Amino acid sequence: MVALPSGPHEPTRRHDTSETSRVWRSLMLVDRWIVGLAGRLVVTGDLPDEVRGRPVLLTANHIGDFDALVLIAACRARGAAPRILATAGLFDAPVLGGVLRSAQHIRVERGGVTATAALEAVGAALAESSRPVLVYPEGRISLEPGLWPERGKSGAARMALAAEAVVVPVSQWGAHEVLHYGEPTVTGARDLLARFRSFCRGVRRRPTLRVHFGQPVDLSDLSAERVGDAVRARDRIMRAITDGLVPLRADEPDLPHHHDPTRPVNDKRSPWRP
Repeated sequence: MVALPSGPHEPTRRHDTSETSRVWRSLMLVDRWIVGLAGRLVVTGDLPDEVRGRPVLLTANHIGDFDALVLIAACRARGAAPRILATAGLFDAPVLGGVLRSAQHIRVERGGVTATAALEAVGAALAESSRPVLVYPEGRISLEPGLWPERGKSGAARMALAAEAVVVPVSQWGAHEVLHYGEPTVTGARDLLARFRSFCRGVRRRPTLRVHFGQPVDLSDLSAERVGDAVRARDRIMRAITDGLVPLRADEPDLPHHHDPTRPVNDKRSPWRP
């Protein structure tokens, strides 16, 4: 198995399996191997002891299709087994749906159910388990020209305020080099082959996959009931994610060195860009 260093002088915590299904524990081991094959994982920061056992929302920037696997491996290195928001279509898929349900991940409907229902689902998940919930505040892979975090949506902030959860910003860089953006959906063997080829090229490059757990975001003066506080919370969360990202890409302050011609970009610069 490929070793996954946690970075200089960084601890690797014992993995808490008390509320994790055997299937998910096994899959996290497989994930660790895949990430180790794809690159060198370096994890900095940690989940503070004082927030463990409390409702925790992990909020991460979204840079590519491979980054969820990197985040899972980083969480495992810090002794956490995250629950992940996934669209209903994945839960309805053969095999994968059963795995997601067994691992107690969170089903999110798109289009047919209100945002309030999604908030309630996350709130219930945070209340019933000490496992952190991992979300992407941007809601999609960043289309910002420099791959800096987009403005973000207020959904994650509203989840945190409603559940009175601790928000830990997670910043990452490097996963975008492993797998190209490609088509938004895989419709056939040709798309699968293109993804596989891009993964093989990424494995040959073996980029450094950096993940940083920041200090919890202070939302203590904000309320779920007060108008405007969700946006204020969103802004603090996105700034914290960006602050953690700056040192991870210190030699790439403007555009990523790795160019992915399949990733669409828009003309909106990130409001958080330093």
